[in-house]
Amino acid sequence: MAVDVQTRHVESAGAAELFISAVPTAADDLTTTARELFESVRDQLNARSARIVQEWIIAPAASMAELSRVRGEIYGDLDDGVPPSLLCCRPGRTGALAAVAVHAIACDSHIQAIEVAGAPRGRIVRTTRLAYVTVSGVSMSSAPGREAQARAMLTEAEKALGTLGGDFLSVPRTWMWLGDILAWYDAFNSVRNSFFTERGILRPDGSAFMPASTGIGLGPADSAGCSMDLVAVIDPAGAIERLSAGGRQHSAYEYGSAFSRASRAPTPAGTTVYVSGTASIDESGATTHIGDAPGQIETTIENVRAVLRDMNVRDDDVVQTIAYCKTPDVERAFDEFKHRLDWPWITCICDICRPDLLFEIEATAMVKTCDLTR
Repeated sequence: MAVDVQTRHVESAGAAELFISAVPTAADDLTTTARELFESVRDQLNARSARIVQEWIIAPAASMAELSRVRGEIYGDLDDGVPPSLLCCRPGRTGALAAVAVHAIACDSHIQAIEVAGAPRGRIVRTTRLAYVTVSGVSMSSAPGREAQARAMLTEAEKALGTLGGDFLSVPRTWMWLGDILAWYDAFNSVRNSFFTERGILRPDGSAFMPASTGIGLGPADSAGCSMDLVAVIDPAGAIERLSAGGRQHSAYEYGSAFSRASRAPTPAGTTVYVSGTASIDESGATTHIGDAPGQIETTIENVRAVLRDMNVRDDDVVQTIAYCKTPDVERAFDEFKHRLDWPWITCICDICRPDLLFEIEATAMVKTCDLTR
């Protein structure tokens, strides 16, 4: 096969969660590779009677139309009308397609599509123990300018959560997809900081209830300046644990970025730990190993593992990881490291949030809860 599909499966009473990481093994014909990849994902879903709750297609912009066409052809009724997030990267080792990442759930409860800004952009799963929400691909390209788009994006996501009885305090994890991130990351942070302050996520007494997050230079395929994905736990309220500082890294908010290093939340099959996008940054917030890709890669991996330890999570609990590499040379350097950990790696080429950062990792870990009947 021309694709490598790794699935992590966690099952508890009443639900199962699947994290599927599907990547090409080499640059090949796009349509042939896409068919093999989506067929493999489809077969994994059907084998466990699972439904998609969140999906990312990561590829160069020129590939997106064909990938969307093949996906629709292969998935059939697995496609519930909620589109995947289409995230544009630069070509890397695998050429016209970097990866497809899927989070899926199998349970007795109905998985219902929800709308954001008048379009199907998310799903809600209600079980006996929680109401779990995903929102994907929210962008507001009609707003005049990037900052206005960022605020409108956050506002529309908040409105959608509000219709379900939640708000941003219900959110353990966000992903901020920022085209041309190096040109406007500071401005984006200013918008997010202001929005979070107005909503009581950042408070005058210094307390903060920030989600874990990734802000990365994967541009949305609709050419908007930014888009976002999130997960939320609407019920039970107050169930999210946040780690503002982790390992050797202090709070990211000390250098202007409003996110926690990690968060923990109940999800349908257990407990999920979300580790934010993490890079080679020291206690003071400074970039380390400037110009040294292997040094940044090794330090980044150490920083992620330190956060996992702080969250009492083991390496073998990791269910999905994405490595963001600034250039193909960094990707090649990472190839020397990634086999040291048995993690399901997805790798893509894009800008990181600082010019001197060459590499970033995010991770998701799934900790099984033995008794979900209470």
